[in-house]
Amino acid sequence: MDSARQPIAWWPVGLIAAGTTLLLLITANGYGYHRDELYFRLLSQHLQWGYADQPPFTPLLVRLGIETFGDTLWAIRVPAAVLLGLTAILAAALAREAGGGSIAQSLAAAGVLGAFPLSSAHVTSTTATDLPIWLGVLFFATRALLWRRPRAWLGAGVVAGLGFYNKHLVLILLLCLAVALLLAGPRAELRSRHLWIGAGLAVVIGAPNLIYQVVNGFPQAEMAAAIAADKGAESRTMMLPLQFALLALPPVWIAGLVALVRDPRLRRIRALAVAYPMMLVLVLVTAGQPYYTVGLLLGLYAIGTVPVERWVVGRGARLALLGGAVVITSVAAVASALPVIPEEELAGSLPAELNQTIPEQVGWRGYVWQVGMVYADLPLADQGRSVLFTGNYGEAGALDRYGPSLRLPAVYSGHNELHRYGPPPDAMTVAVAVLDAPPERADELLGSCTPKAVLRNAAGVENEENGVRVYVCRLSEPWSTIWPRLRHYS
Repeated sequence: MDSARQPIAWWPVGLIAAGTTLLLLITANGYGYHRDELYFRLLSQHLQWGYADQPPFTPLLVRLGIETFGDTLWAIRVPAAVLLGLTAILAAALAREAGGGSIAQSLAAAGVLGAFPLSSAHVTSTTATDLPIWLGVLFFATRALLWRRPRAWLGAGVVAGLGFYNKHLVLILLLCLAVALLLAGPRAELRSRHLWIGAGLAVVIGAPNLIYQVVNGFPQAEMAAAIAADKGAESRTMMLPLQFALLALPPVWIAGLVALVRDPRLRRIRALAVAYPMMLVLVLVTAGQPYYTVGLLLGLYAIGTVPVERWVVGRGARLALLGGAVVITSVAAVASALPVIPEEELAGSLPAELNQTIPEQVGWRGYVWQVGMVYADLPLADQGRSVLFTGNYGEAGALDRYGPSLRLPAVYSGHNELHRYGPPPDAMTVAVAVLDAPPERADELLGSCTPKAVLRNAAGVENEENGVRVYVCRLSEPWSTIWPRLRHYS
């Protein structure tokens, strides 16, 4: 069976992977930190087996970048850039497993040049790691099923176990694949000892992070419930439309679905076609985010490159059409995902309106300066008993990053994992609070609060912080008393 596989297209695939990583590294210093990156940077100072809202791998990657290259924006974006290059290689490898030649492998590698994958890797999101993890599981599963190499299930188990350290979403992939095998076959594979050894490896490798969740009362379950309550309706509404926007050239992954159902050569991996709608339903029911399916979608895209290759081989006009579509969609993706437009021209631009990760990279240093001005206006006696308090982790991360240069006091927040790092000392009775809340709500949370400033960014970009108030609050109760009710997940 191995002899039926096409040669590995090292040159085109390697160039696409290296070019993708290089593109991300060249643009890494554009704009500024994303709010999630500021949060991951803060978490990276407190490395542990897990956190209230996520496993530890992405903060660990951020720490790796800082320790290797220094505490800079560029440094923390290096690992994600490398991971997207690896994703391109894995997509090409999956296309080869499905019978693809050089055109299919190259097109599969170019699948990472979509707005969502590029944006996810540019701002060092957890998705940047999820993509190679999911493709790795699909690669080994395809090898085990299609090429009857049962030991490949061990590789799938190892990759899935490592994936638990990034996001527990890989469990959804495993469950959907298992049920799809039961429904679409080959059912005999479920009796394979290699498959069950692989499952055991996944559990053993991921055990420390899973144990952390058990010991701490499954905080990520509470986090998932909070996200569902906050964004569930919007997520369900946008679920299906966004499936066609997550990757460039949706006809390719649709071709993958059709080929899995109709092509007898792919019959043994037909379960992948069943797993995708199952995952859609599961994410819809649980009010998960629409992008949770993107790893499986990219796998379907890689498989879809095989029938696309057959469609264009020997037909120059079709090949030119395909090449032109790849170039056009890639250029559009770069323009809508990476810092191509100057920051001063972002306000009202189409990329800033369509891609929410772009506005969230703007203004953080200026926001910290504005908070610093409020702190500087305090009497010296009040400065000595002041702390900073924020309503969300982005604000806390920004103050932690830029506050020391302004000699600002320690920052605290009740948001997600940061609640565990408090409360402040009870002797600190004044809070410079950054809150997206009206004065009466600020009073309810902290005590007597006086609005002192409203955050604005110089570029005039509308983001989550633009218009947030800065208060000076004099606590009505000690921090140790009010701290439990300040915890919130989102």
